[in-house]
Amino acid sequence: MDAFLGVRPSGALRLEYLVAVADTLGFRRAAERCHVSQPALSTQVQQLESVLGVKVFERDARRVMLTPQGAELVARARRVLTEAEDILKAAARMGDPFAGPLYLGAIPTVAPYVLPEVVPALVKHYPKLQLRLREEKTALLMREMDEGRLDAALLAMDAELGRQVEHAVIAEDPFVVAAPAGHRLEKKKQVRLRDLDEEDVLLLEDGHCFRSQTLALCTRVGAREVDFRATSLTTLAQMVMAMGSVTLLPRLAVSTENRQGQLVIRPFAPPGPGRTLVLAWRPGHPRAEALRAIAGTLRSVWPGAGKGKLSAAASPK
Repeated sequence: MDAFLGVRPSGALRLEYLVAVADTLGFRRAAERCHVSQPALSTQVQQLESVLGVKVFERDARRVMLTPQGAELVARARRVLTEAEDILKAAARMGDPFAGPLYLGAIPTVAPYVLPEVVPALVKHYPKLQLRLREEKTALLMREMDEGRLDAALLAMDAELGRQVEHAVIAEDPFVVAAPAGHRLEKKKQVRLRDLDEEDVLLLEDGHCFRSQTLALCTRVGAREVDFRATSLTTLAQMVMAMGSVTLLPRLAVSTENRQGQLVIRPFAPPGPGRTLVLAWRPGHPRAEALRAIAGTLRSVWPGAGKGKLSAAASPK
């Protein structure tokens, strides 16, 4: 069995085939993804099911489905393949952990406001690093980190991350209130949460961690959610003017979303709500120390952090 789990190359390939069929729910598409013929892949999967004594897939002329037992085995196979990939990555980068591809994700309420500024700085300070960037919601980024398809992600630590992660804090990002010109909140220098009582508030659609955070605040003080859910902060900012309602924005987004000065922006009276932004990665990542150093670089070049020189601790060795 040890040989089957990957000491022999054929064992590792069978696990890859198993995961590919589970991902695509089709033997033809799985074979294309693995660059092998469909008969060869089907034979390997059947042999695997025979060795395990478990039916992993239900097949008929119309579809392929995972069995309940198969779903558990596929999850274990993913972990085995991820660990194997980590070993290869660790070996390849022992000489220079700041070289080679780095797959980095960011949530949509962070990516457009910081990546254009921080990516050139990362490229400058880590010239051997090959950044591969992805913007997605928290749940998908977490899944891709868990499966080894992402090395790290910029997330809001205040969100429900669903599992333990290693992380380094990058910045605190306070929330502000955005209102249309002439709104009653325009007269206030600072807003308190209770000022939102009975207000109509625009929020993002489900799946955004920023929605969960702001919805909890609105529910606490009796604000009413408008029957409209935006896909982005840009849409939220534009609909404030169109609908005469208010919304909450992370301060990180204000300079972009209010660049024409069309919104009334008011901070919360301290201690106001906000979020903690972090660089997160899965426990045991082979480049954990390099990711901590990269987090230090991100803190140094983060919007609003100043343009001073990088500390030695944040620079590649």
